Amino acid sequence: MIVRQFLSWVRTAPAGERAEATRALARAWLISDLSDDDRAAAEGGLLLLLDDPSPLVRRAMADVFARSVNAPPAIVRALSVDQPSVAIPILEHSPLLIDADIVDIVATGSCEVQCAVARRVRVPVPVCAAIAEVGSAAAALELIENPGADLARASWDRIVERHGHVPVIREAMLALDGLPAVTRLALAAKLSDSLARFVVTRDWLGAERAGRAVSDARDRSIVDIVAGAREDEMTCLVAHLRASGQLTAGLMLRALLSGNRDLFHHALVDLSGLPLGRVTALVHDRGGASLPALLTRAGLPESTFSAFCAALEAHDEIGFVATVGGVTRLRRRMVERVLTVCEAASAGISQPLLILLRRFATESARDEARVFCDELVAEAARAPMIEEVPACEQALRDLEVCEEVYEPVPAMALSGEVDISSLEEDASDQDAGVVYRFGEGVKASRPRFLDRLALKPRFAEYEPRDAELDDATSLDAEPYQGLPYQAISYQALPHEALPCEDEPCEDWPYIVSSCEPERVEPRFDESASYDSSDREPGFGEPGNAPPAYREPLLSDLLAAA
Repeated sequence: MIVRQFLSWVRTAPAGERAEATRALARAWLISDLSDDDRAAAEGGLLLLLDDPSPLVRRAMADVFARSVNAPPAIVRALSVDQPSVAIPILEHSPLLIDADIVDIVATGSCEVQCAVARRVRVPVPVCAAIAEVGSAAAALELIENPGADLARASWDRIVERHGHVPVIREAMLALDGLPAVTRLALAAKLSDSLARFVVTRDWLGAERAGRAVSDARDRSIVDIVAGAREDEMTCLVAHLRASGQLTAGLMLRALLSGNRDLFHHALVDLSGLPLGRVTALVHDRGGASLPALLTRAGLPESTFSAFCAALEAHDEIGFVATVGGVTRLRRRMVERVLTVCEAASAGISQPLLILLRRFATESARDEARVFCDELVAEAARAPMIEEVPACEQALRDLEVCEEVYEPVPAMALSGEVDISSLEEDASDQDAGVVYRFGEGVKASRPRFLDRLALKPRFAEYEPRDAELDDATSLDAEPYQGLPYQAISYQALPHEALPCEDEPCEDWPYIVSSCEPERVEPRFDESASYDSSDREPGFGEPGNAPPAYREPLLSDLLAAA
C-alpha cells in the first residue's frame, strides 16, 4: 500500500523531493524487514525510477547501492552504464560488477568512467590490460598510483609505449620501487627521444650532435639500471636491448669499463647462443684464441677485440669497488689502461673506437671530479664551528664553577645561609682555576670526612649566639669571620616528631634536617682537633681508637692550589 502511494506521489513531486524519497526507498529495501510482496513492489518501484528524467534521482540510488553486496544486480548494472555523474559511484565501489562488464565499460566509456574504474580497491589483470590498451593518460596515471592494481609486465610496456611521453606518467612510474627494469629502460629511451626532439626544435643543438648526446646518456642510464637489476631480470633486459637495437659494442665496452661484468656476460650469451657457464669459462680463459673466437661468434667487430681483452685484464688486476666513488675512480683507471693499450697498438684499431675511448676518459675524469667536490662539500658541512668554541668554553667553565661552589653538601648541618658574596670577593683577585680546584678539593674530601666520623645522633635545638667562643673544643663554636659557617649538632627525634612538609615550622629555614657527628669548626689560624673519646668504636675496632685524621683547612686547599 505504501509503495503504491509512493508511485502515485512521485509522478508529480519535484526532483529534489523525488531524490530524497528514492534514497529512503532504496535504504528501506536494503535494511528494512519487508515482506516478500513489499520487497517485490519496492524493487519494481526502483526499476521504474531508473527512467526518471532527473539524474538526481538515479544518483541517489547509486549512492545507496554502490558499496552493498545485497543490492539488486539488475539495478546496479543499469546504473553502471548510465551517464558518468550517475555511474561513477557504482564503477568505483560496487562489488557486484564482474570483470567482463568492467572491461566492456572501459572500452566504450569516457575518460571519467575509465578513471573511476582505475580507482577501484582491486583492479584485476584483465581490467588493467584494458586500461593500458585503450585508456586515457589520466586513467593510466590513476592506475599507476593505485596500489591495488595488478599490472602485468605487458601492461607496463603498453603504458610506456602509449603515454611514455607524458612527464607526469614518467615521474609516477619511476617513483615506484617494484617497477620492472625493462620498463625503466623503455622510459629512459622515451625521455631521451623527447629531449632530443626538444633541443632540435629549439635549435639549441644540431640533429647529429643531439643524437650523440642522447645516445651517450641512454647508454649511461642502461648501465645504471642494469647494475641495480635482479639476476632473473638480466635475460629479459638483454633481450629487450637487442630487440630495440641498443645492444651495441660500445654499450658492452662501457659496461665492462664500469665494472659490470654481468651485463657483458649476458650480452655474449644472447649474441652467441652459448650457455652462461660456457661463456664465463671462455671469458676467463684468455691464454689462447678462446676469447677472440667467442667475440667473433657474438658478431662483434674485430677491431674491438684488443679493447675487450685489455679491459678484462685491467678488471682482473684492479678489481671492483662497490661504492659510487670507487666505481667512478675504477672506471677512470680502466679507461686509461685500455686507451693506452689501444693507442700503442694503433695498427689494428679503428679511429671510431679511439674516439669512443677518449670520450670515456673525459667523462670518467669529470665524474671523478664531481664526486671529489661533493665529498669536500660534505666534509666541510660536518666540520665543527671552531671559531665559536672559545666563546662557549668560558661560559661553560663559569657554569661548572658555580655548580661546584654552590653544590649543596649532603649530611651536613648549616646553622645559617652561606654568604656567597664573600666567596666571590675573596676569589675575585685570583684565577678562576683556583676556585675550580678548591671546589674539586672540597668534593674529594667530603666522602672521607663522612667515612671517618661516626654518626652519633643527638638533638640540640638551634639557639643563635652573639658572643664569640674562644674554646676550640666547644660544641657551639661560631665560624671565623670571612666564611659565615656555623655547625650545629642535634639528636634525631622519632619519626613522628620530625618536621615534615605537611606541617612547616617557622624556624625550619634555619634548621637543616641532617645528621652530623659532633665536631668543632676551628678558626682560620687555629689547629683543628677532634675529641674522639666519646665516639663509639666501629665494628672490629679497638676501644681506644686513635684521634681522627685532621681535615684540610681552606688555607691548606688554597696553598695546595
